[in-house]
Amino acid sequence: MTVGLRLDEAVWGLLNQALQLYRDSPRATDHLRYQLARLEQPLRIAIAGPWRSGKSTLLNAIMGEEVAPVEGVDGSDVFTWYEDGAQPNATAHSTSHPPQELAIVKSATGMRVDLVGWRAGELRDIVVRWPTRTLRQVTLIDTPPTGVDEQGRAPVMDRILREADAVLYLTRDGRDSDLRVLETGRESAVGQAAAVHVIMVLSRADETGGGRIDGLVSARQLARRQQRDPRVNALCANAVACSGLLGLAGRILSESDFAVLAELARLPRPELEPHLLSADRFVRGDVPLRLDAESRAALVDRLGLVGLRLATTLVRAGCDSRARLSAELIRRSGLTELREAMARLLIDRRDTLKARSALVAVEALLRAEPGRGTDELLGRVEQILVGAHEFRELRLLAALRSSRLGFDAELAAEAQRLIGGDGVGLAARLGVEHDATAQRLWEVAAEAQWRWRSRAEDPLLRLSQRRGAEVVVRSCEGMIAELAEGGR
Repeated sequence: MTVGLRLDEAVWGLLNQALQLYRDSPRATDHLRYQLARLEQPLRIAIAGPWRSGKSTLLNAIMGEEVAPVEGVDGSDVFTWYEDGAQPNATAHSTSHPPQELAIVKSATGMRVDLVGWRAGELRDIVVRWPTRTLRQVTLIDTPPTGVDEQGRAPVMDRILREADAVLYLTRDGRDSDLRVLETGRESAVGQAAAVHVIMVLSRADETGGGRIDGLVSARQLARRQQRDPRVNALCANAVACSGLLGLAGRILSESDFAVLAELARLPRPELEPHLLSADRFVRGDVPLRLDAESRAALVDRLGLVGLRLATTLVRAGCDSRARLSAELIRRSGLTELREAMARLLIDRRDTLKARSALVAVEALLRAEPGRGTDELLGRVEQILVGAHEFRELRLLAALRSSRLGFDAELAAEAQRLIGGDGVGLAARLGVEHDATAQRLWEVAAEAQWRWRSRAEDPLLRLSQRRGAEVVVRSCEGMIAELAEGGR
């Protein structure tokens, strides 16, 4: 929601100005045309994090199919891209060879890619095309483990920030080393002004609290504390707890899986619980279950011990069908909350985030190759950043989630709705029925504008509250301007 020139229009104009400035540099013009093309492509979301943070599992959970990781990738710098496609296929991109199509094997649960013959370090990217609804709006990127080297650099994260429009950053607990990795993205002017494209995911939430069933609740509480942490809040638009393992298990749960879990749930608790203390006890113990050791091991791989405990508890509590158990596992995993956060903060704001990526690229080029006219374009970048109301909305959303502004719950909820936290359409922002008339939308928007202008001008409120109110007023002005132009 922009008052005046739209952000994407301003960025498109900036890229064309930069093309004119660097017209004698083939490398620079190729790079700028690439950025222009990205504006028309699906949103790119990278799934990043340290070693064994659950990136591939979470990617599968989001897609609802087991397609990651691509097994056999040997090399720490390989990015795997998952794009929409009519038929499953995979293409290898290396630093020294032309693109090469890879053999794939599609199974009931996903696929496997044949990487036989590729040497360590040869591959740079693998592009997997997969027909699924999830990939119609976004491209997902499975990335190598992140980290900071001895010189304080984060090479993998540097590439992620260049290639992706948004990031799901996975961490066990948001420790200092993770925050140092994220802070590498704030070194530029765009990074400091528009740190709005990262969602922190407290991953492997099922392992919180020593693997107890209530560990998922503890993980959600930890995520809420992270939202209130000023350092996290400055780097991330939101923090969400999610167990990718449980979310994926819920999405691919089969009738045969449910039958086994129901059989387990019928056993008396004192008889079953000793077998769920370790994977070895469940797989090799004498639990009375008509299932061989290999099938038991596969069930543990899909659900984990916490998932087995939770699933049997839920069946006893009334989840008496595959559909009910699947839905409850997905809800408890935190996957529903994460997908909603992705929709509201990333996918609904895709034009804003793609414009941000272009600004990052232009700023980096101007600073790396200074010359006549670059100072003027750097000033234009800063002008766009200052005038971009879209970034202010996203920063205010993060501030409202942290509760640091001090608005009461009702005011915070209204502000969140008006700036697009519940959806970016006019009806969603104004909290009215989706088929409301233009006159009704106008009346509600004008009333909201008046109320929030009063708060913005109230000298008794703290400065941070008045500035937050000013952002809401600008959003209301944008809605009124859109209605004046005939928008709905």
